[in-house]
Amino acid sequence: MNNITDTVKQYQDYVDKKSPNSPILKNCIFAFLIGGLICSIGQIILFYCLYKGLDETTSGTIVSIILIAISAFLTGLNIFNKIGKVAGAGSLIPITGFANSIVSPAMEYKSEGFIMGVGAKMFTVAGPVLVYGISTSIIVGIIYFILNAGM
Repeated sequence: MNNITDTVKQYQDYVDKKSPNSPILKNCIFAFLIGGLICSIGQIILFYCLYKGLDETTSGTIVSIILIAISAFLTGLNIFNKIGKVAGAGSLIPITGFANSIVSPAMEYKSEGFIMGVGAKMFTVAGPVLVYGISTSIIVGIIYFILNAGM
């Protein structure tokens, strides 16, 4: 038993020596700045739509559509991935990250055809998020309904 513990400790020491330290503060700053920039772009679009006389719901929808389109376009040009390497989690603001997670596999598997390649593989990353998100919202809705039906 002691021999196994020593081996595990030696391996961990080896990994610690060979693994580069992550610049956590720098990564956090870049995530904050680039994530904030993406949000600021969305806010500017929202203010512009409101200035043009659109209601808040329609303006929010337009912001979502534009951010998804920009993210998909940048993913297609392989620019979004470069931004993601610098920004880390800051580029994965839900709407832009979701668009990237749909477009990336679609581009990767396009050589397998539109049905079995793009259609089948497009939701490999986003699919589980959708399934669990929708399932959780249904369960929470049922619990909410049961709790409010008794009142």
